[in-house]
Amino acid sequence: MRRDDRDDPFDEFFREIERMMNDVMDDARAQTGPGAGASDPASSDVHLDVYEEDDRLRVVADIPGVDKRDIDLRCDGEVLTLDAAGDAREYNERVRLPARVDEHSASASYNNGILEVTFDRAGDSANIDLS
Repeated sequence: MRRDDRDDPFDEFFREIERMMNDVMDDARAQTGPGAGASDPASSDVHLDVYEEDDRLRVVADIPGVDKRDIDLRCDGEVLTLDAAGDAREYNERVRLPARVDEHSASASYNNGILEVTFDRAGDSANIDLS
């Protein structure tokens, strides 16, 4: 006797899983297709890393397609604000730094789409002598 695929008890189960996976993939394609998601300048994500060194803090961000003159950096000692605009993208990022820094010690460089900002850590609280 030859087995008929229609008699497979899992056939309907696997068809339903395949249908759900296709729905998920269709939704993902719709979000990244033309006019949405990745091509939308306001939704561009910044790849950013923060490195803690002994007495320094270094922030490295990947922001390709931006002219150096179009990068605006601000820091209040706790949060670094990065605003940049290129022909195809805009970047607006706020990063809470893992340690307090001396914002006046900042130095920055931008080369081949890589931004690097370095800060000195802020000094510890001062000791107060009680007389």
